[in-house]
Amino acid sequence: MEVLKEKVEEEEEAERAERGEKMMRPMEVRKEETIMTREIVRDLERKLLEIEVPIPEKPSTFTKDAIDISKLPLSYQSNTPKEEHLLQVADNFSRQYSHLCPDRVPLFLHPVNECKVPYQEGNCFDFSTLLCSMLIGTGYDAYCVYGYGSRDLCHMDLTREVCPLTMKPKEVVKEEEKAPPKKYAAAAEPPRGLTSRFEQAQEIKRQEATKAEEDKRLKQGEGRLMEQESAKTDPLHGLRVHSWVLVLSGKREVPESFFIDPFTARSYSTQDDHFLGIESLWNHKNYWVNMQDCWNCCKDLVFDLGDPVRWECLLLGTDKPLLSLTEEEDDGTNDDDDVENLGKEDEDKSFDMPCSWVEQIEISPEAFETRCPNGKKVIQYQRARLEKWAPYLNNNGLVCRLTTYEDLECTKTLEIKEWFQNREDMLELKHINKVTGLNIDYFKPGHPQALRVHSYTSMQPGMDRVMEFYETARVDGLIKREETPRTMTEYYQGRPDFLSYRHVSFGPRIKKLALNGAESNPRPMVKITERFFRNPAKPADEDVAERVFLILDERIQLRYHCREDHITASKREFLWRTKGDSKGNKIIMTPDMCLSFEVEPMEHTKKLLYQYEAMMKLKNEEKLSRRQAWESEQEVLEILKLREEEEAAHALTISIYDTKRNKKSKEYREAMERVTHEEHLWQVEAQLDYLAPFLAQLPPGEKLTRWQAVRLKDECLSDFKQRLIDKANLIQARFEKETQELQKQQQWYQENQVTLTPEDEDLYLSYCSQAMFRIRILEQRLNRHKELAPLKYLALEEKLNKDPRLVELLKVFV
Repeated sequence: MEVLKEKVEEEEEAERAERGEKMMRPMEVRKEETIMTREIVRDLERKLLEIEVPIPEKPSTFTKDAIDISKLPLSYQSNTPKEEHLLQVADNFSRQYSHLCPDRVPLFLHPVNECKVPYQEGNCFDFSTLLCSMLIGTGYDAYCVYGYGSRDLCHMDLTREVCPLTMKPKEVVKEEEKAPPKKYAAAAEPPRGLTSRFEQAQEIKRQEATKAEEDKRLKQGEGRLMEQESAKTDPLHGLRVHSWVLVLSGKREVPESFFIDPFTARSYSTQDDHFLGIESLWNHKNYWVNMQDCWNCCKDLVFDLGDPVRWECLLLGTDKPLLSLTEEEDDGTNDDDDVENLGKEDEDKSFDMPCSWVEQIEISPEAFETRCPNGKKVIQYQRARLEKWAPYLNNNGLVCRLTTYEDLECTKTLEIKEWFQNREDMLELKHINKVTGLNIDYFKPGHPQALRVHSYTSMQPGMDRVMEFYETARVDGLIKREETPRTMTEYYQGRPDFLSYRHVSFGPRIKKLALNGAESNPRPMVKITERFFRNPAKPADEDVAERVFLILDERIQLRYHCREDHITASKREFLWRTKGDSKGNKIIMTPDMCLSFEVEPMEHTKKLLYQYEAMMKLKNEEKLSRRQAWESEQEVLEILKLREEEEAAHALTISIYDTKRNKKSKEYREAMERVTHEEHLWQVEAQLDYLAPFLAQLPPGEKLTRWQAVRLKDECLSDFKQRLIDKANLIQARFEKETQELQKQQQWYQENQVTLTPEDEDLYLSYCSQAMFRIRILEQRLNRHKELAPLKYLALEEKLNKDPRLVELLKVFV
């Protein structure tokens, strides 16, 4: 209330100064006014104390997720002694700061986590902290910044009731910093309005016209102007909390300091208007509070963290940046006191920071490939919808789809773009225009037909379409093929015959019964136009630039390349007539069948023999061109049929290193695991205790005597010898059985050889072959067993002599 009294007295003095009251009032009047003012202040103070203002709880900006606290690690639920020490230091620092700077917002030093346990601020903003840690790990001088940003910069709707320019609460800025109403303001007459009525009427008309135009645009779906106008005013300007990264100059050859926005990964200058103020910044070693004024955003801030006037640090340590001194301040020499205190300053006063209480992030390959929950993510934009999928989630390989709409309600689709991965047909992008009906497919290199781009409105043959190819993957050098119901145009490059262009005109298709459709009923060709690149090996007058085959008119038109020193080119036209001689088997060549224009006439070109040979050669080339045009039509049909099969199958390619999806790799891995398991079982079996069955016959816990050890050894050797004999007898019995069965079959064959059919003889011969194979195998196994049995017996005897349980007892009998 003392502040209110002082403001009232200041107001009275200001009123006297404005009115020019230079003369002092009588002492009685001044005393009376002072007494009245004090009574008014007391009444106002008494009324204010009686008022109780309820403080509503501020709704939370984020929705709390249901987290099972019992499953969290112990580091989330409790603090270590070192962490408790750090929290005490932070709490002490926060209290001192609040006491010395009561007009500043309390520091955001130790919030609570999911388990209501306090922790340091560095873990509050995951994106900025993660980015800062990465930069620090690569050698940059980076810090996390906690401050305030503009609406264009902040992607979170986090607001605090604080003014970043003065670092004062919002209510304080509104109620203290507002100028109180003047005492005699009501008595003063307002100034007369000196505005033109005509200008006001014109302004009203202009506003009405602007409003009508805006309404019209809004009805047409172009209401962006109103949205931009409404976006200019931000009621939360300066109240949006943001966190970003500061990279200081010096390390890693950074020329000047700059900011990094963690949401967009874009760098900004420290003079950028998007950053309105800084409250504090920190790294993995310390915490600094900004003590500078932010009236001009961050443009005037000095990022010298060693300056205690501008930056107040939480922990004292030797890692704190040193204050940069000027040359004048550094010229003085150290006095005796400085020399004595020099050793004390070198003492380590740094705080031993505790380890992070957050567990290390572990992402499995499956989760990393999923990329988002359930492998799908949908982002809704204005008049657009973006959908993303993880690879191999869709059977057709679809990983991304962008749909644009005409209206804001997203009901009228304009176009669709779909991106694919791991397709066997190498399809990469499909662009569908819903307005024109045009579909464009883009392919990566590797398609069976070397297809690069396919534009079409329908997959039916003979419709409008454009096919582009990878010319390096085709032997004919075809680059592009354009097709309409009546024409087909092809473009070539790098051919040995220098062909660059072929245009084929078709006539109406003849109606007839065809089982195979367009394949057995091709379109009749009317005209073929071909163009060629310049062949430097030929003279220009003999190098054809363009030739036209008029099939129905039986004419061939030629145009040659133009010489460099000429302005026109030679031309020639042949008229094909079906006349023959008296026998009807030869063509009669006449001069009127070849019409030519030559820039420089030559004698040999006027001879009928030359013209006849040229015409016959062109006639053969016409047949070849028609054949190639027909093959192009068949290739289009094959491509369309192949595309239909690919769209129906939409098979995906799987890398050989993807053992989970690749069946062959999976089978091979399972086979290797099975072999490894069998080897393990064999090793376990080989390591079985051969004395265990005989030791089990003795009383438990009884110590072996020498005679018992000798008896165990003899019994073990006798048992092993009997097993070797039994195995030999088993092999011998099988051998004898197979031999007897073979002898019986041979005897039966001798008795019935005459009456046997060829099938019976084949069965007999097959049985004999298999029986002889089994007999040879059994014979080999028996011989091998006889050779290895003595060696195995001796090896077991040696193991028994070296067994640690018997070796001491058997020494006497050795």
